[in-house]
Amino acid sequence: MITMADINTIVNQGLMLVIKMSLPVLLTSMIVGLIISIFQTVTSIQEQTLTFVPKVICVFLMIMLTGNWMMTELSGFITLIWSDFSKYVR
Repeated sequence: MITMADINTIVNQGLMLVIKMSLPVLLTSMIVGLIISIFQTVTSIQEQTLTFVPKVICVFLMIMLTGNWMMTELSGFITLIWSDFSKYVR
């Protein structure tokens, strides 16, 4: 039988995995956005696509670079959940 401690552990591990997996992409987007905002402020260019396109490209590249690691982490978590599945359904 699954206990509240087991549920808390699973939820905690899942949330930490989501944070750990999203951190590289979010940091990349934030850093690129900050650099472009500084560039826009210095040059007085207020074009919205100037921030959007580089962010999309950098996020895509970061997903391509870290995608293998993300899938490995996600597969490990899913394997952990499925290996204890019989404990959860009793």
